[in-house]
Amino acid sequence: MDDFRRKIENIVRQVVTETLASGQPPDLRSSGDYSVRRMMLAANWKMNGSVDFVRNYAMDLTVVGHDVEVVLCPPAVLLPVLAQSLAVGQQVELGVQDLHYESDGAYTGEHSASMLRDAGAIYAIVGHSERRSMFGESDDVVRKKLMAAIVNDLRPILCVGESDEERASGSTFRVLRAQLTAALGELASPLPDPGNVVVAYEPLWAIGTGQTATAQQAQEAMSFIRDRIGEMFSWSFAQAVRILYGGSANPDNAFELASMEDVDGFLVGGAGLDPKKFMSMIDSVSHAAKEGVVRAG
Repeated sequence: MDDFRRKIENIVRQVVTETLASGQPPDLRSSGDYSVRRMMLAANWKMNGSVDFVRNYAMDLTVVGHDVEVVLCPPAVLLPVLAQSLAVGQQVELGVQDLHYESDGAYTGEHSASMLRDAGAIYAIVGHSERRSMFGESDDVVRKKLMAAIVNDLRPILCVGESDEERASGSTFRVLRAQLTAALGELASPLPDPGNVVVAYEPLWAIGTGQTATAQQAQEAMSFIRDRIGEMFSWSFAQAVRILYGGSANPDNAFELASMEDVDGFLVGGAGLDPKKFMSMIDSVSHAAKEGVVRAG
């Protein structure tokens, strides 16, 4: 009850602030209606796949007539193959797993945002936990990559999340606040379309560890993320930003998680490599959306 009361008070405070600043109340019908936040399912293939795998995957995948936005993020070298292999009419967007923040230069092995956009990418994963932990990406580097994506018309999927040690010490919200502030702090007016800004919550302690985050644990963290974005920008901006869950979601738990108020879909790893499992999750997310789950405020 205290959390619910705090959230209502925070929303009222932000609405009043926006009204005083603009002289007009925010349009609740457009910014607060959950249907504005189209559900999303994004697959991060990581370092997996081949030309044959891509072609077979594209033949087995059927994404037509769904109300869920579907995004596939293969290794960059396979991006053109996937684009050519998808059948006409497939409702699939393409993304990349990483990018460099410079536009060009002597950066052997790297790809700029404009190159990836030219290759067919619409989305770009930024700050994935594996990039942070395995390749030492700092919050500053994540910020630069996010800004490079936005400037070059790539839609960022910003990954944030806490480790097992950080959760155990009670630092979850502190970590999320710091990561969001560092990555998004450079955004200024005019702000990008919030519908093109995606945040993925990755609880590292629930990825490949045998532990499983409950739907309520996911909702608690993702509600905090939306509240923090509202504090940084505005309530209406935060209501339009989609927040994905990236903690080992699968066909068995997808519906329950997608039914949470602030869960707007998933960023998946292993499940995204199997077109049958992936399509099953698309159905679960679509079903949750059609159940009329309230996703705003």
